[in-house]
Amino acid sequence: MLQNISIIAAVLLTAVAFLSNRLAASKRWRAMITPLASIIGSGFLVLGPILDASYGYLAPLIMAALCIGAYLFGWTIRFNIQALETDKPRGSLADGLENLASWSLAFAYVISVTYYLNLFGAFGVNLTPLNGEFYARMLTTAAFAVILITGWWKGFKALERMEYLSVAVKLAIISGVLVGLAFFFFGKWQADALIFNPPQVSGLSAITLAFGLIITVQGFETSRYLGAAYKAETRIKSMQLAQWLSALIYMVYTLLLSYVFTRGELVLTETAIIDMMRVVAPILPFLLVAAALAAQLSAAIADTSGSGGLFVEITSGKISARQAYALLTAIGLVITWTADVFEIIAYASRAFAVYYSLQAAIAAATSAQQKGPVWRTVAFSTLSLLGALIAIFGQSVEG
Repeated sequence: MLQNISIIAAVLLTAVAFLSNRLAASKRWRAMITPLASIIGSGFLVLGPILDASYGYLAPLIMAALCIGAYLFGWTIRFNIQALETDKPRGSLADGLENLASWSLAFAYVISVTYYLNLFGAFGVNLTPLNGEFYARMLTTAAFAVILITGWWKGFKALERMEYLSVAVKLAIISGVLVGLAFFFFGKWQADALIFNPPQVSGLSAITLAFGLIITVQGFETSRYLGAAYKAETRIKSMQLAQWLSALIYMVYTLLLSYVFTRGELVLTETAIIDMMRVVAPILPFLLVAAALAAQLSAAIADTSGSGGLFVEITSGKISARQAYALLTAIGLVITWTADVFEIIAYASRAFAVYYSLQAAIAAATSAQQKGPVWRTVAFSTLSLLGALIAIFGQSVEG
């Protein structure tokens, strides 16, 4: 009883705090919302079970590596944001790479929307009698149709207003999940019943699987494209804060989750978190489904809108936003009906890894052009190579 009361109290108090006028009026907080919405989204739904099932007691170390890797890639983008605000020339190589990066991001958005909507479908049918792969894909197809029709006829302005509310609801529910997990973890700890599962993957397989999970901590790059609303200093600081907060949430979540379930309880599916949370507290599965539906739909809308704008920009209007939405839907439906969610996660990770590799290459070229410190240019070049390796070798989870 105390656990359920604490969970509900955590959800309500967090929601009140995030929806307060004072916080909503903070410019830095508003600038944080967009990257935070992407980083703490689908990753929270799938990452914990994947890490626990695959890496066992080493899961927190892998989570820390993912957060550090994401922060380093964020460093390259923050450098590029700052470079764009100065009068110093970046050079023709950096400018050419910027155009290539825009193309890569446009197609990465296409795959990420497919990823979001497939999770939307899987979570949408999970607690119903229609729970199954076929009906999940049907719901995903219907969501694609709604988004296409909305974008084609009405645009996304009305739906985009949902972003702040959906983020507040999602973070409030996550706070409830963490409180519930904390009760469960400390109960196991007091009973001397914590579980240390051995890793199921090792060596090169462990590395390539981690490469395939970069999408789960992706989203910080959205700060790069908020220049019309916020100055460079605000975007840089808000991106850092979003990454710090998301890393803290992910680390606490992974630590609490990784030592309380036996190997037999870890049946790895895209909605495994629901079955795990059912053991923790009966109220949590319903809260998670509500958070999943709101978060995945709003994230898909945001990325669909972003991809439409990018295609218009990089093709100089040859492809309209409407045509981009139709192209996104067509590709997304093909992927939906030919791949499972874990494969789509790996595809999306590779697509974003290409983008991060190009952003790091842009930072390296800019640093060299501006005769910056040699160590910085070398670091950016190394990150560009790492992004390329992730794109080439990232593997999907075997569900």
